Amino acid sequence: MKSLQVLRHATAVAILAVSLPVVAAIQLSPVVTVGITTPTFLVHAGDVSNRLFIVQQNGIIRVLHPSASLSSQFLDIRSKVLAGGERGLLGLAFHPQYASNGRFFVYYTRVDDGALVIAEYGVSSNPDVANVAEKILLTIPHPTNANHNGGMLAFGGDGYLYIGVGDGGSANDPPNNAQNINVLLGKILRIDVDRSDAAAGTPYAAPPDNPYVNTDGRDEIYSIGWRNPWRFSFDRLTKQQWVADVGEDAREEVDTPIVKGANYGWRTYEGTACTGNNPGQCDPVRFIPPVLEYLHTGGRCSIVGGYVYRGTRNTVVPGTYIYGDYCTGEIFGWDGSTQTLLLDTNLAISSFGEDEEGELYVVDLNGAIWKIEGVGNAITRVIEYYHPAFNHYFVTADRDEIAMLDNATFSGWVRTGLYFNVYSSNAPATVPVCRFFSTAFAPKSSHFYTSDPLECSIVKSNPDWQFEGEVFNIALPAFDTDECPFGSLQIFRLYNNGEGGAPNHRYTTEGFIRDSMIEQGWIPEGAGVGVMGCAPL
Repeated sequence: MKSLQVLRHATAVAILAVSLPVVAAIQLSPVVTVGITTPTFLVHAGDVSNRLFIVQQNGIIRVLHPSASLSSQFLDIRSKVLAGGERGLLGLAFHPQYASNGRFFVYYTRVDDGALVIAEYGVSSNPDVANVAEKILLTIPHPTNANHNGGMLAFGGDGYLYIGVGDGGSANDPPNNAQNINVLLGKILRIDVDRSDAAAGTPYAAPPDNPYVNTDGRDEIYSIGWRNPWRFSFDRLTKQQWVADVGEDAREEVDTPIVKGANYGWRTYEGTACTGNNPGQCDPVRFIPPVLEYLHTGGRCSIVGGYVYRGTRNTVVPGTYIYGDYCTGEIFGWDGSTQTLLLDTNLAISSFGEDEEGELYVVDLNGAIWKIEGVGNAITRVIEYYHPAFNHYFVTADRDEIAMLDNATFSGWVRTGLYFNVYSSNAPATVPVCRFFSTAFAPKSSHFYTSDPLECSIVKSNPDWQFEGEVFNIALPAFDTDECPFGSLQIFRLYNNGEGGAPNHRYTTEGFIRDSMIEQGWIPEGAGVGVMGCAPL
């Protein structure tokens, strides 16, 4: 027991400072920048579809396919959701067997009274559209205050659903809910959604080894002493739970591992500091301290929990815990001993997300999703547009150009909803792509991309074409097979043969689009059947 006391004080000395990198350690590439409103969370379904599901505060869930730049509506429960401030549709978790049973779960604040609702839904016969039938599992009264709702749902490695519930709001938890084992506020809950409990009259059951089963206290409780556990996650390798608990006025904290039945301190402690809220109770033997904390300095004020990185692209060192601060937009990394500022952004970070490959994303409450990329191997997204009047396609990775196209500065262009990835810098084993522009076919204009240095040189000498630079990098296919390296897709280049009086090329990674364009008379250009290069996944 003495070791806990030593650990609490040692931790307080060791982890308050955040070290600064000499240069940014990560970069962000845009995934979605239009068509979403106040996103609060992002998650995958675990069904090998590689789709991303985007939770909006207003009560809508949107689905994004890996080959799309525009999302579509998956579920709309706006009529049920009280949204605004810290309220809204806050959490989403897919059942571990979602691929076969189609079950998923949401966490929202209820219209009229702000009560916290955990409800179950199911997918329809269309995998991109949910059924609207709702089954309410759990309702938690949240009277008086609008803040500290928690909002996180996730399944643990044990197959149970974990729920992060805030303390009920106001400042300093006036009713001391977080320490009261007879209320669900200020807790991490754990329930079994595959069984009901007839005796308790609930459509779920409490796992039999939950700490308060068959004793005083609510059966659903897994751990206590939480202020507002807005975001937590499970390390996909070790299954260890990481909880970021939003602080009061002074400190933000991360706790791991989460021990069944343990007390994590609030409102007696804020991080490693005694608050004085519960006089005489600041005995560190009774509580488990955070593994890391930081102070409210430099504008920092609200931690956003993330994920332990387990991706395969070496975006950061595997095993690094990624998290951020909502107020400053900073993204941090924790390597087990040191907090490091990885990137300072101007985003309103509401959440982080993880895809099926273990790569990580940043959710910007202002209406965007960004992917975290390594600096030396940064990947950016090429967005496809179509001009119906010209019957022309156009692709670009330039962020300013994309914004002007989306804002109709260049009139007539609309997104097709398709994209592919490219390297934004001189990554190993890649080549630069030359871009050209021509106004020689007025009123239409033409753009042209090539990764062939000889072709680039030839087009540069043509007075009808203006060289606009080497705009991104791609990998090349194998010389003898036209196959792309593992972890990449073939990019096809197709030419309209000057139809309509102006040349136009279409660039795509979709084989069915290539085949369709060829059937329409377009000419494949490149190795094999139109392979121009290779796009990273």
